[in-house]
Amino acid sequence: MTNPISNLRILPDTSGIASGRSPREWGFVETLRGAMNQAEQLQSAADTKTAALLEGSGMDVHSAMIAVEKADLSFQLMMQVRNKIVAAYQEISRMQF
Repeated sequence: MTNPISNLRILPDTSGIASGRSPREWGFVETLRGAMNQAEQLQSAADTKTAALLEGSGMDVHSAMIAVEKADLSFQLMMQVRNKIVAAYQEISRMQF
C-alpha cells in the first residue's frame, strides 16, 4: 500500500533545469502537477474498483471502500493546498510596494 503524501517531493527536482525555468519554479510546478496526477490516479482506481463491485465481478467491499477513501483524502489534501496557495496569492496582492 503506497502513501500518496509520502511520494511528494519536498526538494525540487533539478533534472528539468534545461527547460529554462529556475530550479525553485520547476520543483514547485512539478510537485503540484505530480500531486494532481496522483489524486487523479487514485480517483480512477476508486472508480474502477467501485464499478467492479457493482458489476459483481468478485471485488470485495473493503478494497473498494479503501480505494474510495484514499481518493477522497487525496482530493481533500489537494483542495487544502489549493486554498493555501490562493490565500498566499491574496495576501501578496494586498501588499504595498
